[in-house]
Amino acid sequence: SSETSVAELDWPALAERVRTCTNCELHGTRIQTVFGVGSENADLLIIGEAPGAEEDRKGEPFVGRAGKLLDAMLGAIALSRDDVYIANILKCRPPNNRDPQRDESTACTPYLERQIQLLQPKVILALGRIAAQWLLQSDAPIGRLRGQKLGFGNPETPLVASYHPAYLLRSPAAKAKSWEDLRLVRKILRTTP
Repeated sequence: SSETSVAELDWPALAERVRTCTNCELHGTRIQTVFGVGSENADLLIIGEAPGAEEDRKGEPFVGRAGKLLDAMLGAIALSRDDVYIANILKCRPPNNRDPQRDESTACTPYLERQIQLLQPKVILALGRIAAQWLLQSDAPIGRLRGQKLGFGNPETPLVASYHPAYLLRSPAAKAKSWEDLRLVRKILRTTP
């Protein structure tokens, strides 16, 4: 029932709760929710900010050109989309891809926190300024947050922040830095029991 708290839901019940969610205004404009995709036993959780138009249509995060670049980035550290879990802060697309509003992120965060509890990943990779700032509750620019091992939640999960693939498509010079971040992710994966 809807009385069950989000923190008690298993994967199927959580997915269903998200699919029927009306906790913020975005449910009125979405085609469908974008719950997340990948392995429910993944060691790496990748978190973006929100679905875009294509994601809203397909119900899957990181599709299109940015998704293809993400796949290539994962390939560089010998992982595929099937090995990881990919989700967003928001499960619904904001109109015209505007930035998520605080109340929207707040309404959606319990779902993401439950996904993290169910997954228990060894590391979280936050892609883009908005996802990183929200997860870290920081207003520091992404250039200052990236390149180091930070943490999210309690108990803390190691978190690495890096550039969003859509940004890398516009600013290819930043790819070298994102490669450093991926190598840090790989190192954490290898050294975490």
